[in-house]
This record gives sequence, C-alpha cells and structure tokens, in this order.
Amino acid sequence: MTLFRVGHAGAKRWQDAARACVQSLSPLPPAANVGFFYFTDHFAADAEAALAYLKSVTGISHWVGSVGVGVLAAGVEYFDEPAMVVMVAALPEDGFRVFSGKSRPPAPGELTADGGVAAHFAVVHADPQGDDVAGLIEDMAKKVASGFLVGGLSSSRGRHCQIADEVISGGLSGLVLSSEIALATRLTQGCTPLDACHLVTSCDRNILITLDNRPALDVFIEDIGPGFAQNLEEAARLFNVGLPVEGSDNGDYLVRNLAGLDRRNKLVAIGDYPQQGARLMFCRRDAASAREDLLRMLEEIRPATPPRGGLYFACVARGANMFGEKSEEMRIIREQLGDFPLAGFFANGEISHDRLYGYTGVLTLFL
Repeated sequence: MTLFRVGHAGAKRWQDAARACVQSLSPLPPAANVGFFYFTDHFAADAEAALAYLKSVTGISHWVGSVGVGVLAAGVEYFDEPAMVVMVAALPEDGFRVFSGKSRPPAPGELTADGGVAAHFAVVHADPQGDDVAGLIEDMAKKVASGFLVGGLSSSRGRHCQIADEVISGGLSGLVLSSEIALATRLTQGCTPLDACHLVTSCDRNILITLDNRPALDVFIEDIGPGFAQNLEEAARLFNVGLPVEGSDNGDYLVRNLAGLDRRNKLVAIGDYPQQGARLMFCRRDAASAREDLLRMLEEIRPATPPRGGLYFACVARGANMFGEKSEEMRIIREQLGDFPLAGFFANGEISHDRLYGYTGVLTLFL
C-alpha cells in the first residue's frame, strides 16, 4: 500500500500551482494525516492562503515545510521560478508531532501507545536570520533519542517563513518522529578534501595566521598548486575549508567558505571561528567532486526494498549551479534509487545530525 504521494508544479499563480499539486495527490493515501509543503519565494507572500487551501481540499490539518529559492521533487528541480511541491503521508497517529516555538515536541522518555520512543528523530526547518541557529540545532538534537535531525534553513530573497501547522517565522520548527517509523539518512558533500591536513597554530577570530607554524596563505598556495595560485581570486571561489568533525567515525567534515586572502600579510579568512590546535584541510568544490560523492552516498543508503517516501535538502549552491544541468542532481537520485515520492528544497544551510552544514545534500528515506 502506498503511504506517500507527491505533487509538484510551476505556475505564475499560487492557485494554479496548488491545484495542480492536489490533482497529482489524488487519490490521497488512506488515512493521510501529515503534509510537507515547500514553495519558492515567489509565493512567500501567499503562504497563508496556499496552506489554507491545502488543508481545506485534503482534509489534512498537520503540515510542515519552508520557503526556498528553489524546491525539489522526484527527478525535478525548480529554481528561481514560481513553484511548489506537496507531499502527503499516512503515519501512525501518535508517531509524529509538529513542533515550533508555539508547540513543544514530546518530552524525553514519552512513549507512544505501542511503546515506541515518541521523540526519536526530527525533520527541522530554521530561520537563517535568527540568533545562534547552530546552537538551537544542537539543543534540539538533545531532545530526540537518536540525537539526529535532518532539514534546512529557509532561503529567500524576501520573506523568510516556515510551515508548522501555520505560517510562522523565526527559530526552529518541524516534525518529531517516533522510533516506530523506520528511516535512513545520509549526507553528501559538495567538495573533495586535498591530501594535507593542517594544524591551526595561530588564529584571530576567523583569520588563519599560521598553519603548521607557517604563514597560512603560503600553506594554501602550496596545497592548491602553482596553476591555481596564479589567480587567487578565482581560487577563493573554487576552494573551501574543511573542518573535521571531532569524534566522527566516517571522516565527516564541515565545509566553510574562504572569506578572503591577504597577500601582503599572508593571512586566510574563513567563514568560521577555528580554535588554535584545531585541524583543517582545504577542499576543492566542483561538479566532478559533487557527483562522485553523491553516488557514494546513494550507494551507502540504498535500501533492500524501494523507499516509501523521502526528503532531500540541498544547498542553494548545488543543483544546476553545481551539476551544470537543470534537475541533474535529482535525476541521479531517481536513477540510483528508483522513482518514489520525494520532496525538499534548496536551503541556506543544511542540517544533519546535530550540526549545520554548507554545500551538502541531506537525504532521508522513509522505509
């Protein structure tokens, strides 16, 4: 029995897009009781009206989602155009709970009627304009038994908003899932680390002064090679910094921008605040690296049976910006895992486990 269905559409008017999505959902799964709603910022001003329409025509009262500069569905990407994607599901009635600043998640230790852990895993959307978003994510991860969150920060050229049974703004919101709902999740990076890993021997806030007791810029130039060193402005766009995740057993790392290169003082500015004694590596970001790592991730997550549904949260720098062809990233996922209901959006930062990432894709499958 199909427990998930998805509809997506691009249209100039939100009414036409919403109507087309609803038509694709028909017939609704038996006992459908939760919806995921992602829409591009072209429709941000109409979010309340669109959500009211979806509730009315589907009879589903519980919804989560976000605005984005682009939205995703199975095999399709809509970027910088008016569009929306709607996915509905039939989940155990006490197997999920919508949360936001107005509605708390299940308490630690709370059980479902069948004895499952009520707060086991969470799908999270966040406002990038909020204070200490990374801290809020880390705190929320402590409220679920698995310690695992997936999701993304809203992206918009105008209004930032989220869906949590109503249209809200600020903070975190989303869907807490019980341990009775079988899931698998993986993250794919958009970069490939260079061979060398370096010790931060001197830094000031986000400025790398020395690496391995040598001027930071000299180390960067040595790592990238003489060809790229001829044009440091271009190199700053092609390369990033990878900060290894302490305690990770799979070589996980956080990717941060190169914010600036100071030739005169041989300094490197990055989009984070490293500590002296930390380790880092420089990474190359390109289409080939992203495709290779995406295929690796899909092979790792491939289930024995087709997934019932899925969510994908991709960095705004991915999609056509990284893969070079519209919808190529989503086509790769469909080719590797099959055609199943999938929804998501292009985020201003991606959430996986208890951390905020960049340039990544976070895939979650309902099994």
